[in-house]
Amino acid sequence: MIRILIADDHKIVRDGLRSLLEKQKGLQVVGEADNGRIALRLLKELKPDIIIMDIAMPDMNGIDATRQIMGVNPDVRVIALSMHSDKRYVTKMLQAGAVGYLLKDNDFEDLSKAILAVMAGKIYLGPEINEDLIADYLRIHPDSEFSVLNILTQREIEVLRLLSEGKTSRAIADALHLSVKTVETYRKQIMDKLNVHTVAELTKYALREGLTTL
Repeated sequence: MIRILIADDHKIVRDGLRSLLEKQKGLQVVGEADNGRIALRLLKELKPDIIIMDIAMPDMNGIDATRQIMGVNPDVRVIALSMHSDKRYVTKMLQAGAVGYLLKDNDFEDLSKAILAVMAGKIYLGPEINEDLIADYLRIHPDSEFSVLNILTQREIEVLRLLSEGKTSRAIADALHLSVKTVETYRKQIMDKLNVHTVAELTKYALREGLTTL
């Protein structure tokens, strides 16, 4: 059972999230907080696995709360849920220790994906968040436990491995039973996520991550 704490200063948001989350098998909302200070206190009492954290809250905002929470329990996963898509907010939350960032107008399905992703040790940024911020995160945390590959899907990893081995799009399509167009789409997604522009750069990543050898 994944234990979740909701931190948001709007009760209607907390009520809505609780209702949606508790309908999902394997999720349990163990508490709510209307500011960061209360979230920090409840962290110690309730020991959640995940904190869904608003940024703009009274008394202690989500960025400061996340920073302090990481100091108390670096194993808890914080997913920011905010109205702000501005790069400054996203970067500050990542710097503070958040491993997920969603906008409040995202679908609930995105939050479900984020929960599963961060519990698997991955970073999850909502679809509206600029992929360049992933590169920023990796620059901010060069020694982070999060591999570059954590931001790729399993299928993207397979395509990356085959690309790094010099396979053509046709060969990859045949190997994975996909269309050439789908392989090209995956290649673009991989390059966008990793912020690289050539197959040579992709090969360097694959070598570094042990997906292929020279």
